[in-house]
Amino acid sequence: MKEIVVTENLTKIYNKKVLAVDHVNLRIYKGEIFGFLGPNGAGKTTTIKMLVTLLQPTEGTAFVNGFNILTEPHEVRKNIGIVFQEPALDLQLTGKENLDFHARIYGLKRDERKKRINEVLELVNLKDKADILVKNYSGGMKRRLEIARGLMHYPNVLFLDEPTLGLDPQSRRAIWDYIKEINKRENVTVFLTTHYMDEAEYLCDRVAIIDHGKILVLNSPAALKNSLGNDLITLSCNSTEKLYNALKSEHWVKNLKIHGEELFLGVKSGEKRLVQIINLASELNVKVNFVNLRKPTLEDVFLHYTGRKIRDEKRDFRREITIRRMRR
Repeated sequence: MKEIVVTENLTKIYNKKVLAVDHVNLRIYKGEIFGFLGPNGAGKTTTIKMLVTLLQPTEGTAFVNGFNILTEPHEVRKNIGIVFQEPALDLQLTGKENLDFHARIYGLKRDERKKRINEVLELVNLKDKADILVKNYSGGMKRRLEIARGLMHYPNVLFLDEPTLGLDPQSRRAIWDYIKEINKRENVTVFLTTHYMDEAEYLCDRVAIIDHGKILVLNSPAALKNSLGNDLITLSCNSTEKLYNALKSEHWVKNLKIHGEELFLGVKSGEKRLVQIINLASELNVKVNFVNLRKPTLEDVFLHYTGRKIRDEKRDFRREITIRRMRR
């Protein structure tokens, strides 16, 4: 498979002390939908800004469709489309006029512009809204138009930064379907950032979990979930540490963790193992207050690698660092 986005120790430090992206190494392949999953402040947007040449890396480099972001930024820009978190449409123009203006910037000729505008409007189901002023569009319609605009010049890679942020559930699901259709019909590689677990699971061929600017794990959603075990048992008891110490020597226990006052473990044949755990707790005089058996989710994967739930984290993840640490 052809590598279309490659990063080599990509790093960004703000003001010589705030580490936003920490030596990121990625290999993204042509035609895949790749997800960057992490909380706000984890380094997702900063990474995209470096890849699309809006920010200079502090260290390392990257290649997009073979072009170096440091030495060939103009070629990189010709090969990419991007939809930012913040809306960037002219509200006083119609949908068609927004697309036409974008196409002119990229040098598309008149006949090609007309043909391409019709193609992308049909792709995102906005042909009947083409002549309406964008200020009268709903939030979901604006997002679809921005995606259409990003496709106008036939990019090889489409970057989507939190593409469904702030949308209602119905509009989010519609955007997901458009992204899948775009990926299939246009044969365009999609690199998206998100902090929605369901979005990453539904859309992405592979997902990288990023936290504190560093990639913690990367694989397909199915492989990431399976890495925790076929079944996941969560329980709380009056002596978590005691039960933990007893379980850690059992060969059938996988990925045993304590998070707060709860114990998490992955197992095969969950119903059978659950009975064993309850019996073991009884032998140890440990009172089990709550127990849950279910299939692992990406939320569980995130919790396993970061020690917290993504929705619980509200602070900025950028870290103060020292020059000595950077040299290591």
